[in-house]
Amino acid sequence: MSSTVGSAVRAFGALAATGVAGIAYAGLVERNLFTLRRAAAPVLPPGSRPVRILQVSDLHLLPRQRRKIEWVRSLADLRPDFVVNSGDNLAAVDAVPALLRAMEPLLEYPGAFVLGSNDYFGPVFRNPALYLTPEYARPPDIRPELPVGELVAGLADGGWSDLNNARTVVTMRDQPVELVGVNDPHIDLDRYADVAAPAASDVALTIGLVHAPYQRVLDAMTADGAGLVIAGHTHGGQLAVPLFGALVTNCDLDRRRAKGLSRWWPGADGAPSSTAPQDAAYLHVSAGLGTSPYAPVRFACRPEATLLTLMPRA
Repeated sequence: MSSTVGSAVRAFGALAATGVAGIAYAGLVERNLFTLRRAAAPVLPPGSRPVRILQVSDLHLLPRQRRKIEWVRSLADLRPDFVVNSGDNLAAVDAVPALLRAMEPLLEYPGAFVLGSNDYFGPVFRNPALYLTPEYARPPDIRPELPVGELVAGLADGGWSDLNNARTVVTMRDQPVELVGVNDPHIDLDRYADVAAPAASDVALTIGLVHAPYQRVLDAMTADGAGLVIAGHTHGGQLAVPLFGALVTNCDLDRRRAKGLSRWWPGADGAPSSTAPQDAAYLHVSAGLGTSPYAPVRFACRPEATLLTLMPRA
């Protein structure tokens, strides 16, 4: 074997070993490295007391995932002022009792929820070769049904507001806050037109809730005056490249907003937050806590919950 061929073989072997190690890390380590993110958004009237919102999203829970269940339960120690569950809770037909156990201590606090597609339909195997294509973002035609009614009843009976195509006013740390939510746009269940209205003038803030942050919903909510929109669905890309970020969002949101806090205004598609108009809303997208059982990997995108502190505007 020539030295050139030998070098090529060694390089290929090193590359293959790196790939195997990366897959092992993504599947065995990082997807279980649950972390709490913290962010702050100046969206309250001047002089307001800060409000802390805990967002949990995209658990994709299987009953056997005891470590995840106990980690979510421990979030109650944060003593948030309000809890938002932004959908995709389930990954199995028998997962509702496990999900309600995870949420049980959080239900002691006021909260609200919207649903995601994986509250209605169970996961199915998808060709991983399609991950970077628009085809992967489209829901499959045949999916097992999940007990969504049992899930909704459990969360609503716990005292949380069902914001699926609904509007209401809640109290967050003695301040009235308007919430407007839609059912999951990813499977065309959003009906914002049914609840559309200008933001209330007698509240501290109007917040939009949605599972999948499709632009049609973000544009409509912020055009009506929502100062903050909270979403999930993207998994932060789930597989990210260091220094580059998410590869996809599985919706029409641009990659730069795949997770974390950014700015949004009607027509913001592709524009960086640095060019936002002064009255632009804040958008928070959670990278979520789970994965499909058929794609149990995360890379450069740890599973997360977020403690979002609402601050007074300067």
